[in-house]
Amino acid sequence: MESNQNRERAFVKRQDRVLAALFVLVIAGIAFSVYAFYATQNRINTLAVDILSLRNGTGSNSGFLAQFTQFGTRLTNIDQQLNSSLLAVINNAPQSYFEKAGMMLLNGSFANMVQVPTANTIDKTRQFVSNGKPSVIYIGAISCVYCGENKWAMALALGQFGSFTSLYKGYSSFGDYDVPTLYWTHDNYTTPEGVSYGNGYHSNYINFFSADYDSPIIGSFNVQPLSYFVVHAPNSTYTAAMSFMNDTNAFSGTPFTLWGNVLVAGADGSVFGNTTPTGSTLPLTYMTHAQVLAQFKGFSDRFAWGEYAAADVYISYLCPAINNTASICSLPAIKQLEVDEGAA
Repeated sequence: MESNQNRERAFVKRQDRVLAALFVLVIAGIAFSVYAFYATQNRINTLAVDILSLRNGTGSNSGFLAQFTQFGTRLTNIDQQLNSSLLAVINNAPQSYFEKAGMMLLNGSFANMVQVPTANTIDKTRQFVSNGKPSVIYIGAISCVYCGENKWAMALALGQFGSFTSLYKGYSSFGDYDVPTLYWTHDNYTTPEGVSYGNGYHSNYINFFSADYDSPIIGSFNVQPLSYFVVHAPNSTYTAAMSFMNDTNAFSGTPFTLWGNVLVAGADGSVFGNTTPTGSTLPLTYMTHAQVLAQFKGFSDRFAWGEYAAADVYISYLCPAINNTASICSLPAIKQLEVDEGAA
């Protein structure tokens, strides 16, 4: 009898120890879950603060950028509007700069940097006319490095047919060289996905319809099919413009643009600086927006000449669509480019 009682007491003690161990494990699991939750929230909050400091140009961003040290480190003032003096570089670019760069282009000075199609290769289509004016249509992605480089030439070209009341400081994605560029309008560079439509551009000659696919700046290149741009268009005019581009069946990547009646699949230039890109970085990566625009204004180096030459190509596409009525269309270099391309 006593032996049975001893065994029962021993069994109960073992049960108690097992229950106690389980209780400790449960408490430890709860404690770890609480810790992990708050640690995750703290990391999210830290990222939010760092992203905000990128936008405002404040803070060291060290915790945020440490993960991406192989890319550029000048991600300051993102999505901030260009001030009047910087904006004037785009809006008031001298036509003499376009002429000199155009002649250099015709003389073969920018081999492999700026692409000029021949009459046999230019991709012509019908015009997209709205409010009685032909159009420039741009479809791109803020994460795209060639969109980023291409926007400088686009802005210079568009500035000769009208003017921008606003442009914003932007970058291609961290995973696509974080090249300094222009945003046509405020862009949501942290959203999982979306499109920013529209711009602050005005012209008596043309319309400018722009659409940039938005994705997190900390990621890599990302874009959706053109049908996505059609479905998410903000109004009937943009729906028509996006549908027009989709119906061409010529989309092969970003940037994808229309200049009058000329479709351009890709960037017309690869102008990233005064040196040949090597390794995993591009010369333009480490410039600020002010430095880029200072080079355009000074017009004394290969980078500036190349971007103006790329702008000349776009101008030569657009001039025939407005019957060469803008003053920039009278430049000898532009006239010769029109002939060589068969754009006229």
